[in-house]
Amino acid sequence: MSDKEFRTSSRRAAIQQLAASAMVAAASPAAAQTGRPNSTPEDFVRLQKQISNWNRWGANDQMGAVNLITPAKRKAALGTVREGASFSMARNAEIKEAVDNPTPIVRKTTRTGASQPKTGITSTSDTFFISYHGMAHTHMDSLCHFVYDGKIYNGYSSDTVGEDGAAKNSIINFKNGIITRGVLMDMARYKGVDWLEPGTPIYPEDLEGWEKKAGVKVESGDVMIVRTGRWARRDALGPWPVQKLAGLHMSCAPWMHARDVAILGGDDAQDVLPSQVEGVSQPIHALCIVAMGMPIFDNLDLELVGREAEKRKRWDFLVTASPAAVPGATGSVLNPIATF
Repeated sequence: MSDKEFRTSSRRAAIQQLAASAMVAAASPAAAQTGRPNSTPEDFVRLQKQISNWNRWGANDQMGAVNLITPAKRKAALGTVREGASFSMARNAEIKEAVDNPTPIVRKTTRTGASQPKTGITSTSDTFFISYHGMAHTHMDSLCHFVYDGKIYNGYSSDTVGEDGAAKNSIINFKNGIITRGVLMDMARYKGVDWLEPGTPIYPEDLEGWEKKAGVKVESGDVMIVRTGRWARRDALGPWPVQKLAGLHMSCAPWMHARDVAILGGDDAQDVLPSQVEGVSQPIHALCIVAMGMPIFDNLDLELVGREAEKRKRWDFLVTASPAAVPGATGSVLNPIATF
């Protein structure tokens, strides 16, 4: 099957899945009250197969949906730059322990200026300790980070991730960097609020509603970046337990697959928490990373880029990002840049 035929088949399947979800919602009294999909653990299991990209780019593939960022896509993304104005989407290092940050970044000065001679050439230095996975630090999840039924993306055994690192799907596969178009899906602005309250789900109709309102559309090879306003809330009210976060409902996974999203990013852990799918804690993470081979940019700080996008009334831009070149790593700290 050609890649074009594959995409056509996948989109048709995704549309059928969304239609089926709507029918289930209509049949459920609880769902009927909200008009929302009634997702179940069985839906999750079905989606793992239905939206799978395993073998799409060959049995030995370790790049996943990043294959959708073709040379033509990179050139087109570079062509979107009009001003050359760049803005970071990384959160400044969180160095204080908090209820949402049990492992703060540690930075220790190992050679101070005061300790050095005041004549001639000298230097200063420091050391970082970063446990980047979790809900606080901006990072990129590679394709070995999540496991489902003993498998990681493309069917590799989870046993390939050992004490010496990941032999398959590690961050080193993205050493050459990410250069593509980013689309900011500002769900807080869509709802007319400074932030979505923790536990607020985002559904496919919200994504499409924002596209219509903002005049932008998520396309193949894009980084889809979801702003909930999480950091605005934290800065205003302080940290809260991350068992409750606004984010994407599981029904958004086939939507992203149908659009051929290359990378998912957002200002928290992407999944709405609690997930609203009994017994499945982070279905978006698992479906993106394991089934679709879609890396994730977690814990972005989107407050600055959100303001800059609103100022310009422009919600797409060039995204550039370079993870650390660490063989075997399950991810990397990251400082993604948006350029208008």
